[in-house]
Amino acid sequence: MINVSDKLKNKLNTLPMKPGVYKMIDVKGNIIYVGKSKMLKNRVKTYFSSNPKWDKVNRMVNSIDDIEFIVTDTHLEARILECSLIKSIKPIFNSQMKHDRGYVYLKLEDYNKYRALSIVESREKNTFTFGPFRRKFQLTETINVLKNLYPIKRTAKSYSFNYHLFPDTLSETDFNENRNSLYEILTDNSKTKIFIKELSDKMKNEAALYNFEMASIYKEIIINTNYIIYSINKKNDFASSNLIASIPIETGYKLFYISNGIILKNEISEKHFPDNIEAFPETDLTSLDSVINMDEKSLVDYKDIVCSEITSSPEIVVKYL
Repeated sequence: MINVSDKLKNKLNTLPMKPGVYKMIDVKGNIIYVGKSKMLKNRVKTYFSSNPKWDKVNRMVNSIDDIEFIVTDTHLEARILECSLIKSIKPIFNSQMKHDRGYVYLKLEDYNKYRALSIVESREKNTFTFGPFRRKFQLTETINVLKNLYPIKRTAKSYSFNYHLFPDTLSETDFNENRNSLYEILTDNSKTKIFIKELSDKMKNEAALYNFEMASIYKEIIINTNYIIYSINKKNDFASSNLIASIPIETGYKLFYISNGIILKNEISEKHFPDNIEAFPETDLTSLDSVINMDEKSLVDYKDIVCSEITSSPEIVVKYL
């Protein structure tokens, strides 16, 4: 561990082995970083190790005068609280979740010769705009790599396309057929799987022919396409559901009532689920972090947290209503 003041050593020793949020504070009392962890003591101590991984950590550690922490019952609550604090405080050393005004949308364009998909800053309320997306750079990369496949045409069982070194200029007929294919791929999970399989088959064929550069290009297209599809379809499927998530804690279980990707209520219970949960008691529910009235861009981070935590944590049991 690097040299730290007695004040910080005492704080590090008081950190519990529990989930929660920590705040790094400079000598002027400014909160310069907010983080979360399943185990506060273990996580915070890593910042003061002899060889920090990142230069940013080195710079931040030299500015830390004090540490505050908030214990939560679950990691899910720690992540939501972290998000809320970052958005309200905007600490200098945090980079994610504090710039939601810059989130963007993907638009499926009407006919023009050169652009089938574009990025728009504010949502135009129609069937052909998707988002918001946090990663503008990856969205741009996806749009650029897909251009080289056009036109994508629907066949009886799959999609037909080839990679072109330079994007083709599309006739209006080809553009509209390509547009219909893109809309299917972006909105229908079954069509998405067909398209990804076709990309995967082409990648394997190129690798078998030792065309590794071409295989790598198809791999990149798959990764970028999956990013868009996950953001549009999988999260939307989750966000349209009513469910209860049960997370084990020391005193039993913490139940989270979730609707449209938002936690509306939580309570501690001795059982995984209450006996009667056929109906969602919406009249009595209030938002866990008062996020219900936030706009779409602000909510995307909260919904991402809830979706990723609920779908990836093996200890969480979910009952859909």
